[in-house]
Order: sequence, then structure tokens, then C-alpha cells
Amino acid sequence: MLSVLLVTFPFFALVLCGYLAARGRLLPQAAIPGLNAFVLYFALPCLLYRFGASTPIAQLLDPAVAGVYVLCALLMVAGTVLATRGPRMGWNDAAFGALVAAFPNTGFMGVPLLVALLGAQVAGPAILTIAVDMLITSSLCVALSRLDAAGTHGMAVALRHALRGMATNPMPWSIALGALASALRFTLPGPIDKTVAMLADAASPVALFTIGAVLARSQMNQHENVPVRDYVPIALAKLLLHPLLVWLVGQAAIALGVPLSPFALTALVLLAALPSASNVSLLAERFGAHNGRIARIILVSTALAFLSFSGAVALLT
Repeated sequence: MLSVLLVTFPFFALVLCGYLAARGRLLPQAAIPGLNAFVLYFALPCLLYRFGASTPIAQLLDPAVAGVYVLCALLMVAGTVLATRGPRMGWNDAAFGALVAAFPNTGFMGVPLLVALLGAQVAGPAILTIAVDMLITSSLCVALSRLDAAGTHGMAVALRHALRGMATNPMPWSIALGALASALRFTLPGPIDKTVAMLADAASPVALFTIGAVLARSQMNQHENVPVRDYVPIALAKLLLHPLLVWLVGQAAIALGVPLSPFALTALVLLAALPSASNVSLLAERFGAHNGRIARIILVSTALAFLSFSGAVALLT
């Protein structure tokens, strides 16, 4: 366990540094969007492109990995919606609660953390799950969130906004370009490759620092009281139930003869054990969900993940 903590500690320490910098106002709130933009539009796309281009195309398009992960994401969404929707909570809040329960922070945290733990070969499953969460899980939850609206107009408009947001998000494009480069065995010219490498190397520390700053900003800007029962169970489901579900479904798939390697299953379980994705808070705000609740789920899951994720690594590796 100590050897695992030695690897995971720096990653969560960087998140804490960003949190403390924002809480102590050493980092102005006005600077946080700039950090986000650097990570989202420059550093992280370069990191994903490099991993995609260096990963065999078969790993990037593994149907067994995609199938297991999609099924578990759908089960998490369905279970969370059924457990939370009721007189106190409509479709909008239930849907975004389901999204934050099923969408791990793979892009900003998972890729660099798992590569440090398991090696570069984990990039294939990680990149594939990012694509699934952005294209399927997010779209499904946005659609469910619009069921409170009268008729189908609200859902249609929301889906158009979601698709437009995905089209302008550089992460799917960087994944697609990396996969294309892998398939064609294309390499960038030397100076361009060096520039991309420098930006990719900056992705991990800046992204982790930014996560902490975003969490601090969300906490500082939310003043209403949110009942503990509305966010702690979802955070625990993300950290404990989601990876357990992936492990059970993966073991069942292997028993049924699905060509899912033990290494790929370990990678999927650890990806599911990550805390909730911080960008869900932005989506919840855009679509009018209770963003204070979503921010608290992300904050609690990130804080608890230092121990829960390290424990999962110790059990599986």
C-alpha cells in the first residue's frame, strides 16, 4: 500500500495545491478559466494525441473494452436516476446526478495517473472510455435532463447544445487524430513533435492544479445548504459501486468468453474508481441543474479518492 501511495500522493497533492491556492486567493478566481483553457485546448489534446498515435489501433477500438464500459455506464445512470428521482428531485437534477456518478475524471486525472501506475499500454482503454463518456454517457444524461420540459422541444434544443459542445471540444478531435496517426503510422515532423511533446508534458501538473482550483471556486461560490443525503451517497457510489460494478461485469464477460484481457479489466476498474469529472459541473450549470449539489459530489469524491483509489490500486495490482 505504501508503494501505491508514493505514486498517487503527488497527483492528489497537486490537486490540493490548486485548492489551497484558490481558497487562499493566491490564485485569483479570474485566472482559473485561463488555466482551464490552457489544459483543455492545448496541453490535454497534445497528451491524448501522443498517446493515441503511439497506441496500436486495435487497442483504441477494442469492442470488448467499449462494451463492458458502456454497459456499466448505462447501469450506473439507470440506477442513480431510479434511486434519486422523486418528489424532491426532478429529471434535470437526477440526470446530472447520474452523470456525475458515472463519469470519472479520466481526462484531467486518469490518463497521467494510470500511465504512472500501469505504464503507457493503459492509454488505449483510457482514451476509449473518454470517448464513450463524452459521446454516449453525457448525451444520454443531457437527454434525460430535458424530460421535465413540456413536449420534445426542450430535449431537442438540449441535444443540439450538447452536440455543439462536443464538436467544439478538442478532446474528441485529438483522440480521433491520434487514432488516425496510429492507423497510418504517421509521425509529426521533428520540431512540431517536440512542441506537442512539451505541451503534453505540461498537461498532467497543470490539469491537476486546475482541478483543485475549480473545486475551491465551486465551494466558494455556493452558499446554499445542500442536505448531506443529496450528495455523499452519490460520491460514494462513484468511488465504490462504479468500480465494483465494472469488475463484476468484466468478470462475467470473461467467463462468457468475451476477449477482455485481465490487464484491460484492471484498467477499466481503476478508471471507474477515479473521482467524478469536474466538467460535469459546467454542464449542470449550463442546463440549469442544482450545480451546488453537483459541485459537492465532485469535491467529496475527489477528497475521498486519495484513499479509495489507492486502496483499489493496492487490491488489483
